[in-house]
Amino acid sequence: MSKIIEPLRGVHDVLPAQVAAWQHLERITREVFAGYGYEEFRVPIIEQTQLFKRSIGDFTDIVEKEMFSFVDQGEDHITLRPEATAGIVRAVISNGLLRENRLRVWCMGPMFRRERPQAGRYRQFHQIDAEAFGFAGPDIDAEMILLSARLLRRLGLTHLKLLVNSLGTPESRAVYRDRLTAYFGAHEALLDEDSKRRLHGNPLRILDSKNPDTQRLVAGAPLMLESLDAESKGHFETLCAHLESAGIEYHVEPHLVRGLDYYTRTVFEWTTDALGSQSTVCAGGRYDGLVEQLGGPSMPGIGWAMGQERIVMLLEKQGLGAARDRPQVYLVLAGERTEIPGLELAERLRDAWPALKLQVNLGGGSFKTQFKRADKSGAQFAIVLGDDEVARGIVALKDLRRDGAQEECAIDRINERLGNLLGLKAG
Repeated sequence: MSKIIEPLRGVHDVLPAQVAAWQHLERITREVFAGYGYEEFRVPIIEQTQLFKRSIGDFTDIVEKEMFSFVDQGEDHITLRPEATAGIVRAVISNGLLRENRLRVWCMGPMFRRERPQAGRYRQFHQIDAEAFGFAGPDIDAEMILLSARLLRRLGLTHLKLLVNSLGTPESRAVYRDRLTAYFGAHEALLDEDSKRRLHGNPLRILDSKNPDTQRLVAGAPLMLESLDAESKGHFETLCAHLESAGIEYHVEPHLVRGLDYYTRTVFEWTTDALGSQSTVCAGGRYDGLVEQLGGPSMPGIGWAMGQERIVMLLEKQGLGAARDRPQVYLVLAGERTEIPGLELAERLRDAWPALKLQVNLGGGSFKTQFKRADKSGAQFAIVLGDDEVARGIVALKDLRRDGAQEECAIDRINERLGNLLGLKAG
């Protein structure tokens, strides 16, 4: 007996019973982005490894420990994308999409990181991603946050908290890095090993430490907002004014940073207390130097990513999961001579009503067994076609959800009868 092949650790299957929630999320996502004039963009899931090293930064957990990278047969260094922004920036540059100096796009799909699997965190996970290029002012920052807020609101999700902060310009952040390095350097003996490693490479990442002892040190660390240049401070204040004007509640979190090196000025997160330690459901911010860093023109950018698995978990926890898609009609084929006319009838019904959800009983089975299958399918109606019905040119129609007699209908009138019963519209 062959051994069952198990899925890779940290990779999960989305089963038919779970797909409805995913489809609901994806449908609402498309509607919300269309309402803001964002166009869908699709980029490869594999890229040159150098793309992520240049954009994300060498002193990040992603590059140092989490990327799925390999050398292929042609000796190209390839990485499964750990996030979407770098690939989108590469794509808009290489396809010449920045010539008009304004672009709003979004994408959705799988990302890959070799992290320790836990609830809400997987090695293959899925994200919704929004990006905008060519907008320098805080108005686009506000729109990005308002867009994410509307998506979460359309989904019906509650008990979410918006955190905002500013990382300033690269120049003001360099001053802040020096202050952080001096502060944490004076307490180096109290730092955990990861933080010691980051101290002279990327001290801002220490602010994001989950180690309780380090968090106590972080509480007394200098604040980025105190090191902001005047322009960044004005940018942040205007953003906050936009949010207040729109009625969006927010909390300034001075220790909020991003795990990627390319962020500048505005950063933000939507968090929840309903998913344990995996509290962030959406995170983003500005990356005004990334396009130029990857070989494009000097152009500002901003974006956010929302974890689909975490959103689906929240939908389920808050009782907002969409109903599983079920057939409307189940076709019972009860006889030796019903298979050919039965499949012919099913196709004719689908031609007449393109939106009709019709499931045909295949593989035989007794009349009783087929009706059990029809009931289990969730269909509202069963159409019964037996040898006698074929000979008489009729079908029997049964409402599976209400008590009542089975009715007969001429086979050439069943299209019309079903259309009336189900309120169907011709394609």
